[in-house]
Amino acid sequence: MRMTPAVLRSKIVYLSMEIGLDPRVPTYSGGLGVLAGDVLRSAADLHVPIAGITLLHRKGYFRQHLSALGVQTEAEVDWDPAQLLEALPIQVKIQIEGRTVHVRPWVYEVRGITGHSIPVYLLDTDLPENAEPDRRLTDQLYGGDNGYRLRQEAVLGLGGVAVMHALGRSADMLYHMNEGHSALLTLALLERRARNGDLTTLTDADVDAVRSHCVFTTHTPVPAGHDAFPIDMVRTVLGEARTQLLERLNVVNGQLNMTTLALFFSRYINGVAMKHGEISRGMFPSFPINAITNGVHALTWTADPFQRLFDRWTPQWRRDNNYLRYVCGIPLAEIQQTHAECKRGMLAEMQRRSGIVMSEKTLTLGFARRAAQYKRAPLLFTDIARLRRIAKDVGPIQIVYAGKAHPKDEGGKQIIQEIFRAADALAGDVQVVYLENYDMALARHIVSGVDVWMNTPLRPLEASGTSGMKAAMNGVPSFSVLDGWWIEGHYEGHTGWSIGNGTEDSADSAAEIESLYHKLENVILPMYYHEPERWAEVRRSTIAINGSFFNTQRMLLQYLSNAYFPADAAMASTAAPATPETLPQVVKTTS
Repeated sequence: MRMTPAVLRSKIVYLSMEIGLDPRVPTYSGGLGVLAGDVLRSAADLHVPIAGITLLHRKGYFRQHLSALGVQTEAEVDWDPAQLLEALPIQVKIQIEGRTVHVRPWVYEVRGITGHSIPVYLLDTDLPENAEPDRRLTDQLYGGDNGYRLRQEAVLGLGGVAVMHALGRSADMLYHMNEGHSALLTLALLERRARNGDLTTLTDADVDAVRSHCVFTTHTPVPAGHDAFPIDMVRTVLGEARTQLLERLNVVNGQLNMTTLALFFSRYINGVAMKHGEISRGMFPSFPINAITNGVHALTWTADPFQRLFDRWTPQWRRDNNYLRYVCGIPLAEIQQTHAECKRGMLAEMQRRSGIVMSEKTLTLGFARRAAQYKRAPLLFTDIARLRRIAKDVGPIQIVYAGKAHPKDEGGKQIIQEIFRAADALAGDVQVVYLENYDMALARHIVSGVDVWMNTPLRPLEASGTSGMKAAMNGVPSFSVLDGWWIEGHYEGHTGWSIGNGTEDSADSAAEIESLYHKLENVILPMYYHEPERWAEVRRSTIAINGSFFNTQRMLLQYLSNAYFPADAAMASTAAPATPETLPQVVKTTS
């Protein structure tokens, strides 16, 4: 695909508190960071003139250890940035708590399928010029208290703009805030417009000028998920002049909500799924919020055996993910054989990590997400006796779990322990394993090796979710509550199965639980064990329908046409996802 000259002359900066670049670079915790990395990988593939900015996170997120009872403990991640990144010979200065804080960028090159690369700048404050507390500001992702978080967000937003100016890449830059963590960049842009550095000289025209350079993606469908800081803390960290400016602009009300700040200063705003856009408009009715549904980087999340299969049958898929719709012509036997190879690889990796052996022939359910209460990972174990009976009477089941709980999330930690207790209760009837230290490397094995991908969030708290999209790239159908992306990707019996019908009262999970057990017993297990050809058809249509649409190539093209450069809308692919009825009609592609 070729970008038009207007796009090539433009510049974009993509700021995110976490970016999943490489399993060896622990600058991500989960979906938000991996999504950011996938967006930048697609940008490199498409030669989009974009740069990423995040924090270095010298101590990473954390390394997880689970005891025999499922008790999680955490350890710092030991990694050496100098082995994987290049330190740039520049420093910038920002003001935090009245002190000058020096920031140095490291750079990581994201390389695309043609060899084109884009830079990601990782900001570091561990410099001898800084006071000891400031040296620690880029240590831990989502660590420390509220004050530590606000200072980190100042480094990301204020420091990010300063670095781009120091690199000489400031003219007409477009700043994309991936979640509200980087919203303080808007203050940095305003400060550069202030006459003689006096913030009281700023006018409405200056605000509009900054707004013309900013776009914002919100990922959180509940108010509690948005960062907010008390005004006294804001005054201490950012200073009196900046705080007075925020008050004059009416973007603070006893506290500074970072989402509100980003919304106020953005000319384009979007949620991350169609339903999430609807929910966000209800939460923030004063702002025009659009929706661009998330995706995943096809090449990153397609296992090697399926990459080889696609290369033989539709080699254009790497350049243009729309071509994944042509997998409907791949013989079913080859789909099954390829998945079997992926499953063997996953089980071998699981045995290497845990010593646990599972059967290649047994239906394997996968659930690998952040351990958070709203994701309801133990929902499958609501009725242990019924699950045991289903496995005995209809067909054997084995389940692979993985996921970290935030160190301060006691509810999430209890969920892991609950799964361990269920595993003990089911021992001998249903084999359950919980793999520790979930990261991108382990994720590639699980999303390609399980037979069914499960997801059981409490509606409507799943803004989008991308794990099921990764599974779809490998022909793994979803068995999920109708929330987030799955509302758009679900075609019953073709891309997987719904848990419930999406109309149940979210406070009453009984209907969803009944649906889960009923479909597992009467639809999924019988098809897996007695209709292998039909099962292969589901695998194939999952790739063709979901894999061809829910990818970051399509997502980024929508950003280019709708958010970044709307005048070039003609070059973006905005086709709706395929349905079983429209599948034979291949979408026209850009060449």
